[in-house]
Amino acid sequence: MDNIKILIVDDEPDILEILQYNLEKEGYQVVTASSGEEALVVAEKEQPNLIVLDIMMPKIDGVEVCRILRTKPEFDRTAITFLTAREEDYSQIAALDVGGDDYITKPIRPRVFISRIKALLRRSDRLPQEEGLDVIKIGGLSIDRDRVSVQKGEEVIELAKKEFELLFLLVSKPGKVFSREEIFNKVWGTDVIVGNRTIDVHIRKLREKIGDDYIKTIKGIGYKFEF
Repeated sequence: MDNIKILIVDDEPDILEILQYNLEKEGYQVVTASSGEEALVVAEKEQPNLIVLDIMMPKIDGVEVCRILRTKPEFDRTAITFLTAREEDYSQIAALDVGGDDYITKPIRPRVFISRIKALLRRSDRLPQEEGLDVIKIGGLSIDRDRVSVQKGEEVIELAKKEFELLFLLVSKPGKVFSREEIFNKVWGTDVIVGNRTIDVHIRKLREKIGDDYIKTIKGIGYKFEF
């Protein structure tokens, strides 16, 4: 694991110390930052494989750090997870909306933390295979954006336009939890008004067509694609 670098960002020294200790014990390279401003500088310099961001920090919080990093092409594929207090539902959704991949609730249990980090890194290693920019092959599915077509093995699956766009969004980052608001904005657009159950109906139809095992419901937040 010598080549895997993780950046931890938190303004509490005790948390930085315990997380760094546990990650280094697992063989990861670890760099740290104690503020949002420092995190941006360290991330640019070190180019980590994964970033652990505390949400609640003064001046530039974790959500804003993530938003800034996701505007830079070099961090498009970087795994980013957040540290949040258990009751911070709004912050958790905001974190996912700006491009976060996951969140870990405080108080942090080291064994659970390490398990979640390993899972995130596995996801990063299993990014969809792309042919050009518009074909994704993943989990036995072949999804062609230009042709608006989906194939599962030898079977061609017919999807409505919005069903296809929703599926393509989810498979673009397997394992990432997409909030309902993010799905609405990216699939239907901010200027379109649709009913609250629109996403649920499209998810149900997708499951009927491609199988139940791919799309997971994250209660109270949204959906993710797993295989």
